Amino acid sequence: MTQSPMPQSIKLKISRWLYSLILSCATPILFIHWLIKFSFRKKHFNLHRLNRFAIYPQKVRQSEILIHCVSVGEVAVAARLIDTLLIASPTLSVTVTTTTPTGAANVKNLLGEKVQHLYLPIDLGWMMSRLFNQVRPKKVLVVEVELWPNMIRQCAKKHIPILLVNGRMTDRSVRGYQKLSLLIVPMLQSINHVCVQSQRDYDNYLSLGVPAHKLTITGNIKFELDNSISGIAEPLVSQFKAENRKILIAGSTHDPEEKILLDAAKSLIGQFPELLLMIVPRHPQRFDKVYELLKNAGLNIMRTSQKSLPQEQNLQPHIDIVLVDQMGVLTDLYHYADFAFIGGSIAVRGGHNPLEAAVAGIPTMMGNSTHNNPVICEALKTSGNLFSVNSSEDVVQTVRHWLIDENARIAAGQKGYDVVKANKGALQRTIALIDAH
Repeated sequence: MTQSPMPQSIKLKISRWLYSLILSCATPILFIHWLIKFSFRKKHFNLHRLNRFAIYPQKVRQSEILIHCVSVGEVAVAARLIDTLLIASPTLSVTVTTTTPTGAANVKNLLGEKVQHLYLPIDLGWMMSRLFNQVRPKKVLVVEVELWPNMIRQCAKKHIPILLVNGRMTDRSVRGYQKLSLLIVPMLQSINHVCVQSQRDYDNYLSLGVPAHKLTITGNIKFELDNSISGIAEPLVSQFKAENRKILIAGSTHDPEEKILLDAAKSLIGQFPELLLMIVPRHPQRFDKVYELLKNAGLNIMRTSQKSLPQEQNLQPHIDIVLVDQMGVLTDLYHYADFAFIGGSIAVRGGHNPLEAAVAGIPTMMGNSTHNNPVICEALKTSGNLFSVNSSEDVVQTVRHWLIDENARIAAGQKGYDVVKANKGALQRTIALIDAH
């Protein structure tokens, strides 16, 4: 007698149980890790990070909207959204959650006291329930891509509308989600609405079982940028701008991109001593490692966190490379730069967002790994703002061209700004859908 197949509802319960079991086993290890780091007063391992375990040493305010962002890029999107919402409703209370210290720093820099910041807890049902009981949001918004099954399930159980805004879904992510379809498809179907950036994202969510009536192509909020600056980075570059240096910003870099850019700088500086390379690693835990790489290169190096220490740094007649080991300054730095390299693109990380450089009116370079923002990168490439580089030789050739031909550099930068300007509108379309829910 053939056995009848296991009902889908039972399979779903088993999948959820296994998922939660794995996280439950990992949680004590993560807590011990935090405790050790906290005991040694390691940076970022403070009491605030206890939020990751649904422990709230600080007083938690109730908020009408909770917005979750994984890290820096998503916080920039959320900031644009929040600023616009606050213009319409100045008394609106907002909580922003992140999972990384870099995201937390960006919340502080971009939004200050306008919002309450909490770290998102580990995705266990009781932890997520405790978060929502503390904040009591009327709506939950998730920015771009970080979706947690128990978080979304708790929203459904508590009848809190949840929307994905500025959503993206790469072909690679689809393949990964399809392997976990028992867990992922019901999660996605529980979301009240998905606002996606492009047709590719729409099609991919549709293929994962999100009904068409829950999907809208709103466009990419990242295009909703202006070219204003806060001034936070001005002290880092004032000396160099006064010397008429040509600044190459390497933003959000990963290994081995620093070595590639270092080799390019060594080749260029002999011919173009006015060139200054400023490297901003993506992750703060790599600052020291990158500094070790740079200081052994035979060039004059400075760390921004030690700008006046040690004293001999101030006596150096000519700085060649600056390691920017501070958080929250990259967006402003692009406005002081002459050209940029966007990290995570030679390293196979999908590429970080090049729009912050484009809106600053400077030409940009990226490697071939751009699947995180394919529509943006294609638009900038087509316009003549974004150039492909995959080696130190490519960087040397491209930067040399811009150093020799200033008109070409300025024209390429203007094309990037024009692309940003031409693609606005996503913000208002997204807000209309948020209001409808």
